[in-house]
Amino acid sequence: MDTIGWIGVGLLAACAVAIVVEGVVAALWGLAMAKRTRALSEQLETERGLIEADMQRLRFALEETRRLWKPYRRALRWLRHPITIALLQSYARRRVVIR
Repeated sequence: MDTIGWIGVGLLAACAVAIVVEGVVAALWGLAMAKRTRALSEQLETERGLIEADMQRLRFALEETRRLWKPYRRALRWLRHPITIALLQSYARRRVVIR
């Protein structure tokens, strides 16, 4: 073989080594990424469970609030009526003017 032939074989061998090294690096990187992904998925499931528990407690609290306010529903509906609000504001203005 002449010199150019040996250079070509050397470059081919160097490229093969570089490809193998890149493959090994990509495999190691992929394994590390898979490990981090599993850890993140487990953490996400744990957090999702905590959020679901908090949401259930919130639902119970809202239901209890509705149950406790049930006797006062009519009074609250009257107090939220626009005419009632205007009347209370009128009384407040009169009280300020009188003093």
